[in-house]
Amino acid sequence: MIQKVTIYFVLTVFSFSLMFCNQNSNSEQAQERDNPTTSPAAPQSEAEDAVTIAEQPEPDTLKGSLKAVATGKIGSVNLRIDYHSPAVRNRVVWGGLVAYDQVWVTGAHSATSLQTDGTIVIGGQKIPAGQYALFTIPGKQEWTVILNKKWEQHLADEYSEKEDLVRLSVQPETSQHQERLRYEIRPEGEKNGSILMRWEKLTVSIPISL
Repeated sequence: MIQKVTIYFVLTVFSFSLMFCNQNSNSEQAQERDNPTTSPAAPQSEAEDAVTIAEQPEPDTLKGSLKAVATGKIGSVNLRIDYHSPAVRNRVVWGGLVAYDQVWVTGAHSATSLQTDGTIVIGGQKIPAGQYALFTIPGKQEWTVILNKKWEQHLADEYSEKEDLVRLSVQPETSQHQERLRYEIRPEGEKNGSILMRWEKLTVSIPISL
C-alpha cells in the first residue's frame, strides 16, 4: 500500500513539473514575438557597412566600389552624402572610365544621394530639407552639377531632366592624386561651405550657403 502511494505521489509531482516547464516556454515565445528587437534576425541599418573614404594618394588593391558615406555640418544644417566609391586602379578615368558630356552618377552603381535636414542654397536655388540625387556632367573644361528630385536611381538609367532642381556650372581643379572617389563636406564660416568631390587628379567644388 505504501509503495502505491509513493508511486502516485511521484507521478503527480512529475506532471506538475511538465506543466510548469510548458508555461515558461510559451511565455518566452510570446515575449520574443512581442519584442522583435531581441531577435537575432532583426534588420541592420543600411549605413552600418558604409565607410568614410580617407585621403589616399597611394594605389588601392581592393576590387569593386566601396559603399561610402560623408557627413558634415554647414551652419546649423546637417548634410550627408551616400555613394559608392570606385578606385582608379591604373585606369584612364576622365574621358575613359567616365565619359565626357554624359550624365554621371558621380560614383558607381546607384545615384549619389545628398540629404539635408534644413534649407540650403545651391546655385541660387533654395533646396528644402530632404533627400536628392547628385549627378554631374563632366567636361574637359567645365562640369555641370545637377541636383535631382528622384534620389533613388540605378546609375543614370532613370534620370529625367524634368526632375532637376538645380543645374550649376563649375570649373574642376587639378589636385593631388586621390585613388578612391571621395566626398567631403567643408564648412566655410557660419553660413557658407562646399561639397568637395575628389578623384584621380581632379577636385570639383559645389558651393553651398544657408
